[in-house]
Amino acid sequence: MISFTLALLLLIGGYFIYGTFVSRVFGQDNSRPTPVQTMADGVDYVPLPSWKVFLIQFLNIAGLGPIFGAIMGVMYGPAAFLWIVLGTIFAGGVHDYLSGMLSLRMRGASLPEIVGHELGGGVKNVMRVFALVLMLLVGAVFVYNPADLLARLTSEHLDAMFWIIVIFIYYMAATLLPIDKLIGKLYPIFGFALLFMAVGICVMLYVHAGSVPEFWQEFYNHKPDPEANPIFPMMFVSIACGAISGFHATQSPMMARCLKSEKHARPIFYGAMVAEGIVALIWAAAAVTFTGGYGNLQEALGSGSPAPLVDSLSRSWLGTFGGLLAVLGVIAAPITSGDTALRSARLIAADFLNVSQKNLLKRLAVSVPIFVACFVIMLLPYDVLWRYFAWCNQVLAVFTLWTATVWLARHGKFYLIALVPAMFMTCVTVTYIIFAPEGLQGVAETAWGTSIPYNVACACGCLVSLLFLALFGRFLAKFNAKKMLENLEM
Repeated sequence: MISFTLALLLLIGGYFIYGTFVSRVFGQDNSRPTPVQTMADGVDYVPLPSWKVFLIQFLNIAGLGPIFGAIMGVMYGPAAFLWIVLGTIFAGGVHDYLSGMLSLRMRGASLPEIVGHELGGGVKNVMRVFALVLMLLVGAVFVYNPADLLARLTSEHLDAMFWIIVIFIYYMAATLLPIDKLIGKLYPIFGFALLFMAVGICVMLYVHAGSVPEFWQEFYNHKPDPEANPIFPMMFVSIACGAISGFHATQSPMMARCLKSEKHARPIFYGAMVAEGIVALIWAAAAVTFTGGYGNLQEALGSGSPAPLVDSLSRSWLGTFGGLLAVLGVIAAPITSGDTALRSARLIAADFLNVSQKNLLKRLAVSVPIFVACFVIMLLPYDVLWRYFAWCNQVLAVFTLWTATVWLARHGKFYLIALVPAMFMTCVTVTYIIFAPEGLQGVAETAWGTSIPYNVACACGCLVSLLFLALFGRFLAKFNAKKMLENLEM
C-alpha cells in the first residue's frame, strides 16, 4: 500500500508542479481572448462553466480506457504502475495540455489543421485522412460493448443490433445538436459518476490495504506468453488512456471552443489527464487486489472483456449502488467517447472543407457521409477494429507531440518537454507496428511464413526516432539561420 499511496501522491504533485511548469513554458496568458469570446456561434463555440468543461473533457478522454485498459495492462506487472504515473505526468499531461492550448491559440482549430500549420501542408492532408479514420474507428469500436450489455439486461427481442441502432441514433443527435444541449447536460452527470466510482474503489483499497501489491514485488511480466508480449512496446500501447493517448488531442479542440479564459486550461487539459491517470492507477491496483494476484487476474480475464470483473468488483466493494455505477460506467462511458469522436470528425471535416457549422443543413451535409462510413465500419468484426485502433491511436499521439515540439521551438520556448516524449513514443509506436501481430509481423507471417525478430523491431523503432530527431534538428538549424538573417537585415 506504500507504493500505491506514493504513486497517488506523485500524480497529484505532478499536476501542481510539472503541470505548472509546462503552462509557464508555453506562456499561458489569462488576459488573451479565447475563441468563444470572438467566434461564439451557439453550436460549437459556446461558453460553458469551467467545472462543466472539465467533466466533459474528462469523460471525452476517459471512456472505458482507464478502467479496461488498466485492468488488462496491469498483467505486464508493476511496470504498468510506473508507466501510468510517469506517462501521465511527462507524456499524457503534456500532450493533452499543449494540444488544447495550440487549439486555443489557433481559433479552436481541429488537430489536422494544427499539425499542418507546424509540419506543412503534406502532413496536414495525411493527418486529415488519418484523424478522420481514427474517429470513425472510435465511433464504431465503442458501440459493441454497451450494445451487448444492454441486450443482456433487456428482453430477448431487444438484441444487440437493436441497441446498436439506438446508440447510433444517439450518436447522430450528439453530433448535430449544439454542444450545450445534450453533451453539456449529460456528460457532467456521467463524468461525476465515473469519478465517484473511482473514489469509492480507492477507499476500499485502503480497507483491503494488506492485500494491495507493492510495486517492487514480483517485478516481472505476468503475461502468459511474455516473449510474444514484451513490456516494450506492448504495454505502452495497451495502457494508452491511462498514460498517453492520441485520441485526446482530437477532443481538446472541442473544449478549447468553450473555454472562457486561458487560466482554466491547465485544470481542464492537464488536470483531466491526471484525473484519468488516477482512475487507471486505482483500477489497476483494485483488479490485482480483488482477484488475489496476477495469476488469478489472468484467469478471471481469460481472453474476454474485463466487463464482468468490473461489475463483480463494484458490486462486491460498493454494494448495490456500486453495481449501478458499474453498469452505468460500462454502458455510458464508451458511448460518450463514441459520440464525441463523431462530433470531432464533423469538426475536422468542416475545417478541411471550410464549411460553417452554424446552420443545421450544413452540419447535416458534413455529417451524413460520416454517419454512413461509421455504420459500414461497424459491420466489421470487433476484434479487427480494436486491433487497428490501438496503434492508430498512438500514431496520432506521435504527430501531436512533434507538432508541439516544433511550435515550442518556433517560439523560442523550452521544447524538450515535448521532444523527449515525442522521441519515446515514436520509438514505441514504430516498434509496435513492426512487432505486433496486427502490424508488419502479421503480414510477414502470412505472406512469407517468417517472423520479424524482436531486436530488429526495436532497432527500427530507435532508428525512426533518431531520423525524426535529425529532421527536427535540420528544421531548427534552418529556422535559427533565417531568424538570424532577419535580425541582421533589421
